[in-house]
Amino acid sequence: MRPARSRAEISSKQVAGAAAAFSAATPAVVSAAAEPAPPAAAPTLEAPKPQATRLEALETLTAAEADTLEAIVARLIPTDANGPGAAEARAAHYIDRALTGPLRGSRGAYAAGLAAIDAYAQSTKGAAFAKLTESDQDAVLADMEKNVATGFTPDAATFFNLVRTHTIQGTFCDPYYGGNADFVGWDLIGYPGLRLVVTADEQRMTVRAKPVRQSAYADATFTMKGGSHGHRP
Repeated sequence: MRPARSRAEISSKQVAGAAAAFSAATPAVVSAAAEPAPPAAAPTLEAPKPQATRLEALETLTAAEADTLEAIVARLIPTDANGPGAAEARAAHYIDRALTGPLRGSRGAYAAGLAAIDAYAQSTKGAAFAKLTESDQDAVLADMEKNVATGFTPDAATFFNLVRTHTIQGTFCDPYYGGNADFVGWDLIGYPGLRLVVTADEQRMTVRAKPVRQSAYADATFTMKGGSHGHRP
């Protein structure tokens, strides 16, 4: 199982779990028109993609940690011909925000794990993870997934699975929690959004449900007296 996956390679169990807990449009592959092959040229190194722009100040991660995390999530659910991925969904922002709240118990694991992945990338590929080419980033993540990467506590696979789980959450969650920006995660798996009323035709699946693109917490049903939702976003 490769760390960088196409849409089809994200397991149905992972997506179904994310959609049920939070929750994404059936992608269409864009094909380019055939063109004459360009003249042969000397091979060049693959340039890393620019990192996503941060729209808010970081809540707990350092700038270096955030750069590494943004590069990781971008390879776990990559942007490709099918559309946006975890970078556009701002999964790293979701994680940074959650590490001050529901995921605060994982803050130490992120500090140690992000430092370890940079050290491993430096020792095996010659640069910090965020500065590697995509192919080298995938190789480092594959080593972590296979648990052969060194320098991690308790081990590389544990940290890999932690970040992958939180990346899925950040891509498909309700936008209230800081991820799934512009509902790109919901569009990805065709999740129609919050539905308080479902018509008979929709239940029979004879018509396609019209997507509702708003946070569940934008509905008064989920707002407590006084305006809160009973928990911190």
